[in-house]
Amino acid sequence: MQLRAGQFGATFLFPVMVAVAICASGTASAATSNAAVTGVVRDVQGIVQAGALVQVMTAGLDAPKTAFTDMHGRYSIVGLLPGKYAVQASAALFISSTKDNLQLTSGKWAVVNLTLATLFDASAWLPAERRKSDEPGDDWKWTLRSSANRPMLRVLDDGTPVMMSSSAAEGRHEEIRTKAEFSSGDGEFGHGGTHNILSQNREMMDGSDLLLRMDVGLPTAPIGVGPSTEIDAGFGRQLGFAGSTRTILDYQNHPELISSGGGEDVGLGVASMQMASAEQMAFGDTIKVEAGSEVYAVRTIRTVAGAAPFIRVAVQATGAWTVGYRMATARDLQSFADLDAIERDVPVAVTDGKAVDVEHGRHQEITVSRKVGPGIAQVALYHDSLDHPAIGGGGLLEGNVSAGVGGVLEDPSTGSFRFIGPAYSTRGVNLMLSEPLGQGLWAAVEYSSGSALSGRGVADGMSLSDAAGGLQKVAGQSATFALKGRVARSGTRLRAAYHWQPVGLVTAVDSYRAFSDQAYLSFAVRQPVHLGRMLPPGLEGVVNVTNLLAQGYRPFLSSDGNTLFLAQSPRTLEAGLSVTF
Repeated sequence: MQLRAGQFGATFLFPVMVAVAICASGTASAATSNAAVTGVVRDVQGIVQAGALVQVMTAGLDAPKTAFTDMHGRYSIVGLLPGKYAVQASAALFISSTKDNLQLTSGKWAVVNLTLATLFDASAWLPAERRKSDEPGDDWKWTLRSSANRPMLRVLDDGTPVMMSSSAAEGRHEEIRTKAEFSSGDGEFGHGGTHNILSQNREMMDGSDLLLRMDVGLPTAPIGVGPSTEIDAGFGRQLGFAGSTRTILDYQNHPELISSGGGEDVGLGVASMQMASAEQMAFGDTIKVEAGSEVYAVRTIRTVAGAAPFIRVAVQATGAWTVGYRMATARDLQSFADLDAIERDVPVAVTDGKAVDVEHGRHQEITVSRKVGPGIAQVALYHDSLDHPAIGGGGLLEGNVSAGVGGVLEDPSTGSFRFIGPAYSTRGVNLMLSEPLGQGLWAAVEYSSGSALSGRGVADGMSLSDAAGGLQKVAGQSATFALKGRVARSGTRLRAAYHWQPVGLVTAVDSYRAFSDQAYLSFAVRQPVHLGRMLPPGLEGVVNVTNLLAQGYRPFLSSDGNTLFLAQSPRTLEAGLSVTF
């Protein structure tokens, strides 16, 4: 057989060219499909979420590429073509979180960290609680919400159920954090003067938490009165799948407070013992229930005891809608999250004759929330029955107390007092829209309608008891613009709000709402302080201000010649230093 040169060349080159083409196409395919996405999935408390589903989607993919996060919340998806993608994370009991318009390039890893939140949590990011003196303290939140420490059931595409679980002690060790804080200033009622605070958070091997706190305060008045003392202890543990419980014991002794009970019945000092407990449970992926109660005993001139229960239910009807119901009888305990901070408010208990009245009421509401883009819109209809509303004010009360004005609790350290106003009921609507402003920072706009007590009937020449009797229920509205979260890079944590309502009102419209006791311009800031090695690590500056512009005061000249005022939210100012080690 003879082959001409042209035939040999063609016969030899053809398979070589085919092989080169195949290698080139394989190399090109490998070169164009080596983009990747990686990151960590956390919840709104910063806790990593194991077993979360992460999907990478684009118009060119027939089906999303998926991965599940590991026990540290990490995921990786490789083999992607360069282009524009959307990355979405989802998990049971959470709203999906999406990062849109992600541009992937060849040979590059894109880092996308995603945060999951439930509609219930996101719509309540302004917690329905009265702000504590060391707010915001996000790093001191309890850590019992981690899904990494509870079993999870997943169903594969073929219908096979797979139980993913991790031992609470797996990879876990006991962790102790201690914080010392010093603050001084014209603080809120029962918190004036200088305060030295020592707290400790102990996370144990089984995933439970123990929190201890002691606050010793030296008031500025009256002279010679001993220091106030507050001791708190809290314990929390998991109950199994999606269940947790917390209990807090609180003891307070305030020798600087003066209680007047009418006639010559005047007592020095207030002591209280409170036990607050709550439990949260989840039923499937749609229902979340929280319930708890606070049991208290308060001693002033006399002793009174009672209980304040609450219940909260949220039903996630669809992926974007949640319907909820809430009933609460105390403003400082309305949800499971209210036990994130273990310090409790000073109970307002006053004696009028033989009866002891404690601030008390009942709040009921129905809410509907919807996810709108990255934000949340919520509508709430509420009804309040305020049997014993506490009214705040300030001024010199020595003459009034000695004259036998009944039912007043005075704090000379801050120049403020509290008394129980007339009972009233109200109903109204609350509208709220919250929106993220970046990683870790949220903004909200809120509007409420309803009724409150007004000081329009208060006139010069009245005694304090007559002024209390002159309070009238009137219709009113309130509006709030608020910010909460952590500022990127600087590490500043803040909680700020301007809460407006008519000047003449001496109680809050929708008084069980967040920021209801912080009328007008209020804020709390914690700022890390760094100066090389000259300052210890973990040092923070703390500033806490309520009603900075001193708005909403209702002054009047009392019958004994003293100038008094009523205010829905008297101004307070505290500053100090905190160090965590």
